Amino acid sequence: MSVEISEKIEDEALRPGVDDRLALPRRSASAGRAARDVGLKLTGPLIALAAWFVLTATGLVPETTLPSPGQVFAAAAEMLRAGELQEHLLVSLQRAGAGLLIGVVTGVLLALLSGLSRTGEVLLDSNLQMLRAMPILALVPLAIVWFGIGEEVKIVLVALGVTFPVYLNTHAAIRSVDARYVDLATTVGLSRLALIRRVVLPGALPGFFTGLRFAVAIAWLVLVVSEQINASSGIGYLMTQARSISATDVIVVGLVVYALLGLTSDTLVRLIERRALSWRSTLQAR
Repeated sequence: MSVEISEKIEDEALRPGVDDRLALPRRSASAGRAARDVGLKLTGPLIALAAWFVLTATGLVPETTLPSPGQVFAAAAEMLRAGELQEHLLVSLQRAGAGLLIGVVTGVLLALLSGLSRTGEVLLDSNLQMLRAMPILALVPLAIVWFGIGEEVKIVLVALGVTFPVYLNTHAAIRSVDARYVDLATTVGLSRLALIRRVVLPGALPGFFTGLRFAVAIAWLVLVVSEQINASSGIGYLMTQARSISATDVIVVGLVVYALLGLTSDTLVRLIERRALSWRSTLQAR
């Protein structure tokens, strides 16, 4: 009798459980949603590409105004073969990376000073709000006077463009941290530094990442203009040189590169955000 019972127990152990039987449909549904999302994301670009092809193939838009997708692809392939596109792309990435790093650090520090101190807010916030109202590109002449026409002015302009969205969103997030958590941290005897590290910074992360996404987009926008200031390299310089000889295919290649850089960097920030905020449950779109 005991042998029969043990055999039944072994059979039940080997038989897939309810969780195992439910896991497969869940994985299948998740894979289906992922495939659907990818398809929806590709729909817009594919429609735009098809419209572009039709407009140029039928002659509704002259090739001197807008080259065909085939011409743009051929121009990109030629520049890749010659190593020209990679060289200019690397320079643009270095400029954007340096400006982004400086701007993010500056924005976070200013947000901490203004968000954690009433005195800091009085001293900094109104001045930063006033500077934010000025278009970054309006500062180009002054930046050239201060920093010259070398690499520094390009990095400074990108850093300025990045600082404000990071500051605004991080500052607002710090001010929005639930006061009950601060009171609890004070009750258990956390030091000021521990309070910032364990309560304020985690609570401000969602706002920081929102600002970072805006900052990344602005960095590429500012870089387009800054690379046309007496530059000798970079994607913006490549487009300026192409404009002087009416090489519209090269100009469109530059635009596509900037678009891909913006999409890639935004996707990277979202992946980092998802990992950093994995503890936070949010409403998922269905």
